[in-house]
Amino acid sequence: MPMTRLTGWGRTAPSFADVVRPASAEAAGRAVAEAGPRGAIPRGLGRAYGDAAQNGGGTVVDCTALDRIGAIDDAGVIEVGGGTSLDTLARATYPQGWAPPVTPGTRFVTVGGAIASDVHGKNHHVDGSFSRHLLDFTLQLPSGEQRVVSAERDRAVFDATTGGMGLTGVVVSARIRLRAVETRYVAADTRRTRNLADTMVALAETDGTQPLTAAWIDLLCGAREVGRGIVRSGHAAPLDALPAPLRAGALAYAPAWRPSLPVDAPNAVTSRTFVRAFNALRYRRAEDRTGQIVAAEAFAAPLDGVGALHRLYGAAGLIQYQCALPRGEERALDDVVHSLAAMDAPATLAVLKRLGPGAGAPLSFPIEGWTLAVDFPAAALPAVRVILDRLDRRVAEAGGRVYLAKDARMRPEVVPLMYPRIEEWRAVQASVDPEGRLTSDLDRRLRLTAGSRR
Repeated sequence: MPMTRLTGWGRTAPSFADVVRPASAEAAGRAVAEAGPRGAIPRGLGRAYGDAAQNGGGTVVDCTALDRIGAIDDAGVIEVGGGTSLDTLARATYPQGWAPPVTPGTRFVTVGGAIASDVHGKNHHVDGSFSRHLLDFTLQLPSGEQRVVSAERDRAVFDATTGGMGLTGVVVSARIRLRAVETRYVAADTRRTRNLADTMVALAETDGTQPLTAAWIDLLCGAREVGRGIVRSGHAAPLDALPAPLRAGALAYAPAWRPSLPVDAPNAVTSRTFVRAFNALRYRRAEDRTGQIVAAEAFAAPLDGVGALHRLYGAAGLIQYQCALPRGEERALDDVVHSLAAMDAPATLAVLKRLGPGAGAPLSFPIEGWTLAVDFPAAALPAVRVILDRLDRRVAEAGGRVYLAKDARMRPEVVPLMYPRIEEWRAVQASVDPEGRLTSDLDRRLRLTAGSRR
């Protein structure tokens, strides 16, 4: 059987692998156990930006057929297959008055992927990351064993898996505690800010009042205005907040059809001139508003409104630089923002959010403080690699880290600086995969596991 060409969402660093799509947990276990010398890695919907779900020359286990959805119990707990997307989960639960507890920047990720990346959303400062809402999950180990893992019974494996980038096994199912909702809408506030300092103040002020917050920031404006932005905050809208025409279908979760970009866009769309003009227009058109009723999916994941949005970056793809910095390291955040703003590569999209306390798992990304995510064309990477490497060091020195689920270019030597408990993680990973069957392009590039295949 010919191998399949795979990339991450950023479409950089393609590699070829033998892709298998098991229909059961047992079949997923066999796929890992029977993988050749290049090992295997589970894959969901391919929304990791870099090479986390690729395995050049080896096996990739497509888990999307593991998509069973169970019933919701009286406490709001549901069991779902690891290949179930958060979009599918929302479609099944909203009409019953329940919602996924955490939605990242896209709802087109699987539950298994959400666990492997320990995803976070705009509510992290209140509700934490995805792992906080897991009662347990069933992990298919390379040995063929199925293990039900919970924080109470098996904390070490639970923590190694949540944020472990699929390198501890295949998550074949999970029990998740949902969030009760009266409607599928958010009551949203919008506020324009003048510069980075003003944006940070606005975000901090919403910490105690709004469970959903994020800011789009402009990195291509004048030097004194760098970091100006549009801060959006909000909360789940109660039924009585909806205008009368919306109340009858308040829980009818049915996102609109998404038009998809049919071809790669020309390079001019991501040029500095075009993006700077677009940002200026977006900023001018934004208005301060209070209590605007918007669909929950539009608030949580606005970029899902257009399919294949990554085609805007042309055939070369895109790079996202996402870092987290601890509270108290605002000077480091200012350095990172202004360094990215000064790069020749245009920052096509930049989002700043607040983070609450982290989950405590060795490779889980969120830490209490700030997270900044910046997209730019991958074609510019050779010219800015030195700058990004310097920013990695600056982030690490400040006690921060880069998100492994978004990374496509970090160097292995900085990983222990950002994730100082990685030796603890390696020991647990080796205990559940003693023969080293689980690996990926990300694993080899960053030398994550003790037995990384190079």
